[in-house]
Amino acid sequence: IFDAIFSYFKVGNTLQGITAVVTAGPTYEDIDPVRYIGNRSSGKMGIAIAEALAVRGATVHLILGPVAKPSSFHPLITVQSVRSASEMAAAVDLVWDTLDIAVMAAAVADYTPKNVADQKIKKRTGPIRIELDRTVDIAAMIGARKKPHQISVGFALETENEIANAQDKMDRKNFDMIVLNSLNDQGAGFAHDTNKVTIFTKDGLSKQFELKKKTEVADDIVNQIVLMIGQKRDSQAIQ
Repeated sequence: IFDAIFSYFKVGNTLQGITAVVTAGPTYEDIDPVRYIGNRSSGKMGIAIAEALAVRGATVHLILGPVAKPSSFHPLITVQSVRSASEMAAAVDLVWDTLDIAVMAAAVADYTPKNVADQKIKKRTGPIRIELDRTVDIAAMIGARKKPHQISVGFALETENEIANAQDKMDRKNFDMIVLNSLNDQGAGFAHDTNKVTIFTKDGLSKQFELKKKTEVADDIVNQIVLMIGQKRDSQAIQ
């Protein structure tokens, strides 16, 4: 109770009346009823961002891949559990036209098996080949449909050419902001309670942060989103 009261008066309801979607966690792309293609994402970063948005008054749709969920969420967060990239894309599409903010924090699989076996694939002599198709590109999907008032935020987890790759992704997916983190930084990336990020924006901002708890990183990200909302409103008022 004390934490809720403290958070309310600390940041205020700066996002009251704003609706957001946050994607979090991995997707699992089934090979057969037993096996799947996945990754090590814990969903912690996306969940922390959803909480940080809700604390400031935003109504949040949290679309969560197959991860261990917290025992409770902020009352302004609605959670939808999904498994695959196609399910996550459908969930985002369903709410897209109602949104002001989209934070694409999920580690969505880039490929999915072309054919999913109905029964467990038995071990056999020699190699096995699984043909893969591209999954739906959720970030590109929303980037192509983004309206002037909407803000989209992406993530880039990189292992090489980090800055160039992140900025290229921001341009290709029409993000307003991208959050870069590197697997080369100790304590950052998958399965940690901490993260070390650099924030880039379309208007040229570059802001690097030290290693922090993911809840603190979420506050840094949401602080920048709040600033961007103010800038968009000022720009639209002038026009």
